[in-house]
Amino acid sequence: MENKSLVSITDYTKSDIIRILQLAEKFDENPNRRLLEGKVCATLFFEPSTRTRLSFETAVHRLGGRIIGFSDVSTTSSTKGETLKDTIAMVNNYADLIIMRHHLEGAARYASELSSVPIINAGDGANQHPTQTMLDMYSIYKTQGTLENRTITIVGDLKYGRTVHSLIIGMSHFNPTFRFVAPEELRLPDAYKRFCDEHHIKYEESADFSEDILNESDILYMTRVQRERFTDLMEYEKVKNVYILRKNMLEKTRENLRILHPLPRVNEIQQDVDDSPKAYYFEQARNGVFARQAIICDSLGIDIQ
Repeated sequence: MENKSLVSITDYTKSDIIRILQLAEKFDENPNRRLLEGKVCATLFFEPSTRTRLSFETAVHRLGGRIIGFSDVSTTSSTKGETLKDTIAMVNNYADLIIMRHHLEGAARYASELSSVPIINAGDGANQHPTQTMLDMYSIYKTQGTLENRTITIVGDLKYGRTVHSLIIGMSHFNPTFRFVAPEELRLPDAYKRFCDEHHIKYEESADFSEDILNESDILYMTRVQRERFTDLMEYEKVKNVYILRKNMLEKTRENLRILHPLPRVNEIQQDVDDSPKAYYFEQARNGVFARQAIICDSLGIDIQ
């Protein structure tokens, strides 16, 4: 298979998604495989990250590869005025693969058009986060036994939440029903509602995180209200704690309900929920290693037996 970048979840067809999830399953069974022996992967994180960066680095190490890169842009030549174009051209000399997070929407696509090695988008502003989508979908598959016909309730920051935007597109192949719960200020952008309409995806919008919505869900996808996306901190203070999940809210929910969250959380999931068998967000983070191992090998054209 030829080398290829993953910039948007739209770069994957339905068959691509299924293939990546099957590969993730193999890595879940055995993550320690020396498939990247002699390969160097660069992690260029122009924006802060904990889980995404560490899970990518863990994935590379478990595959026997080596890591170069940075997690603090203040230590790079960007502070001297080096352009993204020049940074990519320079890193192309050193690495077989570039994993990049950037605060500007479209930065990953731009980098992929310049780069001679595959680019994996680890998040570009409020735009896309396709590797998070793949681990989310793997988590849904593992907990539900299928991706088909699931009712998925997404709560919180639907305006700036790049994980939300990518998940809607990724799940569009599997006949989901979405419940979008957000305050007026953080409603899902019209572009994604048009996408749902064009792909005949059933959805409802609500500002009320009601018991009925919760009790009719197979997946509850909680999100953090992202302070860093707000230019007006008064607006952030107004909406930051509008939805909070507590353990007693789960009493009448479906047995198969699982709670996902891309993390980090702030106040939107109370600590007592962690003890519920329906809480799956830490296992979800673990699944990130397996999904990213699959994506890395796929981008480099490495066959997995």
